[in-house]
Amino acid sequence: MSESPEARLKRLHMRSMRRGIKEMDILLSRYAEAELAGMDAETLDLYDALLWENDQDLLVWVTGQQPAPAKYAGLVDRIARVATPG
Repeated sequence: MSESPEARLKRLHMRSMRRGIKEMDILLSRYAEAELAGMDAETLDLYDALLWENDQDLLVWVTGQQPAPAKYAGLVDRIARVATPG
């Protein structure tokens, strides 16, 4: 059985909030609140894949300490702009 769009958004939002590293919980929760509902299917697929990445890697990518892999670069830049203060 296929996941409904509503269920998918709820699942992605919950995975954004429950990461394991508090910093990533905060950043991805902010991003999910602001952006998930407006994402197209392709971007949702990419975000879903990104959520499977290691939190330590995500943190250094979003904070700009290391470049994100090319497939995630645009999404990570968007997360950084939306979710980080300042």
